[in-house]
Amino acid sequence: MRCFLDISYDGRDFHGWQSQKNAYSVQQAIEEALEQLLQQKVSITGSGRTDTGVHALQQIVHLDMDGERDLDKFVFQLNAVLPRSIAVKTAKKVKPEAHARFDAISRRYHYYIHRHKDPFKEDRSYYFHRTLNLDAIRSTCQLLLETKDFESFSRVQTEVNHFLCDLHACTWEVNEKGYVFTIKANRFLRGMVRAIVGTLLDVGLSKLSLADFALIVGSKDRRAAGAAAPAHGLYLSEVNYPEDIYIN
Repeated sequence: MRCFLDISYDGRDFHGWQSQKNAYSVQQAIEEALEQLLQQKVSITGSGRTDTGVHALQQIVHLDMDGERDLDKFVFQLNAVLPRSIAVKTAKKVKPEAHARFDAISRRYHYYIHRHKDPFKEDRSYYFHRTLNLDAIRSTCQLLLETKDFESFSRVQTEVNHFLCDLHACTWEVNEKGYVFTIKANRFLRGMVRAIVGTLLDVGLSKLSLADFALIVGSKDRRAAGAAAPAHGLYLSEVNYPEDIYIN
């Protein structure tokens, strides 16, 4: 039986999503908990990778298990053996060929910035006290919505066939505590969201104009864009799939 797990995690305790040598990852923690619970080796596949320190409000993983199970009971049992910084919200049965990464039709990220020092937001939001030109940032967000090639915001060392992404949403909102950047697309490149946020901050500080930003996009050169915003402000917040992938 193949199922999708809907999980969330605090990224502070992990060196990113992907299993790796000599570093503790979210994937490793979940696979070890599954092995303890099921008494067998289990491999999981996530909807995407998150970097060290990045959080997830919703990450989807798929796994295969022998036989049928009471999935509500399974979620309770798995949460009991997982670290406190990882929680499974639901488990849903899906078609045998369903794939958490390749079948996702969109992903949404949020980036949180707080403007006043707050000990309760340390490592969960980016402390940035300077005032930003929101009109300039929002005009740049509109330009991003018209952009297709995001090579300028991708890490150089990455294994992809192309740098094309279809953005569905790109907004920068302000509230009494700070700013929230939201971006949704069919796919994201490695380091893309943090590079965009860092460059938008330069726009908001009037270090870059809208014309400068357009030149950065056209350059297809990561060195032309701004520095990546810190990882701890970033959250993978939503992953969407076709409804017919699930088995009721």
